[in-house]
Amino acid sequence: MHDIRDTPDLRGLLARLPDPASLRDRCRGIAMLEAILGPVWGDRYYSFNSRWGDGQQMASMRDGEGDDWFMVFSEAGVYARGFDHTAPNAAPRLLPEVPGAFRAHVEEPAFGEEDGVPLATVCFWHGAGGGDAWQAPSAAPTGGVELFALLAAADPAEAYLAWAEEYYEPEHTPEPAAIAHVLALRPLTAAVVAAIDPDVDLDDLAEDIAEIGYPAA
Repeated sequence: MHDIRDTPDLRGLLARLPDPASLRDRCRGIAMLEAILGPVWGDRYYSFNSRWGDGQQMASMRDGEGDDWFMVFSEAGVYARGFDHTAPNAAPRLLPEVPGAFRAHVEEPAFGEEDGVPLATVCFWHGAGGGDAWQAPSAAPTGGVELFALLAAADPAEAYLAWAEEYYEPEHTPEPAAIAHVLALRPLTAAVVAAIDPDVDLDDLAEDIAEIGYPAA
């Protein structure tokens, strides 16, 4: 469902990703849109947990077919790991190069493992230092770069709308301005929510707003 033309390889993806703070905001906005379009958490593709751990926040994607990615935002910076179930597990080649500051995330069983071995076909990170850049292991990924395509889109609102119309097939086409409003992390209003999905009430989103850490009005 992702158009990978804007992210042909890992180097291309990393060159297009926004800075960590902007990426975190983008993940939060996407998760909020998912909460509006997918009231059932298990049906959502993207999610964000602002209270995942002590000083840590976690964005994730699960497509329900075995592909996923997890991204942790912490004082150390950002660590991301993706898994394409159609590609060979490359964790033994990729993960040893991940800096020690992210070691706990590398070994986190919640991010998937098989027979005690972590699952990863692609990973990358960004240190907390302002002069740092997105980095990745020297070993080439075996797959999964395209799973992050939406995060690197030049126009995230347009890209999300095109993706959501295909994935959710909503009876009501979400208004582009409302999508852009949420991705900009502007406070939700009943009118904005209705412009995305008229069957959802703002009051129904209270728990999701709190979990995502979406700005309150």
